[in-house]
Amino acid sequence: MAPGLLDLVHLTTWAVCAVIKLPQLVAVLRAGSAWGLSVGSLLLELAGFLVFLRYQIYYDYPLETYLEYPIIIAQDVILIYCIMHFNGKAKRALFYAVVFWGGWYMLTLQKWIIDLAMNLCTFVSAASKLVQLQHLWQTKDSGQASALTWGMSVYTCAARIITTVMTTNDLAVLIRFIIMLILNIWVTATILHYRKTKKTD
Repeated sequence: MAPGLLDLVHLTTWAVCAVIKLPQLVAVLRAGSAWGLSVGSLLLELAGFLVFLRYQIYYDYPLETYLEYPIIIAQDVILIYCIMHFNGKAKRALFYAVVFWGGWYMLTLQKWIIDLAMNLCTFVSAASKLVQLQHLWQTKDSGQASALTWGMSVYTCAARIITTVMTTNDLAVLIRFIIMLILNIWVTATILHYRKTKKTD
């Protein structure tokens, strides 16, 4: 029973992550605007994803437990570029690409660096959600923020809690997913709240 459940959770997680950023990307492209989205939040999220992926690879964890991350990272990069383009800051994308590329290689220069980065990764990823929440609270408008994208993030975090418990049982990874689950629920609820408030005005 457990291996079948584990395979199902992996498959559904990969399927959701294959399209997780597409609702957000479509909303931004249709509107020709990135209103309601925080570039800082997405940059922090990307940093957290890169550290997490590097950690999983470094410790040779099963590919099934992190296969979705290259797909999510690619979608995040495209989304960040589109947002920078619509905000008139597309030239900054090269700078960020160089910083992230350099960071990717520096993470595994020493074991303590990747371990420290993974522990800080939870704070960075949490900060990305808090920055998006702050942006929503300040503008009191969900703008182009996609509740569907954030809702899918809720599912993937819940699914990865299950797969982590059933495979690696890595406490740092488990804590990360629990915190991200709570914050993703909060962001989703905030987007829905401001969307409802906007419709009633």
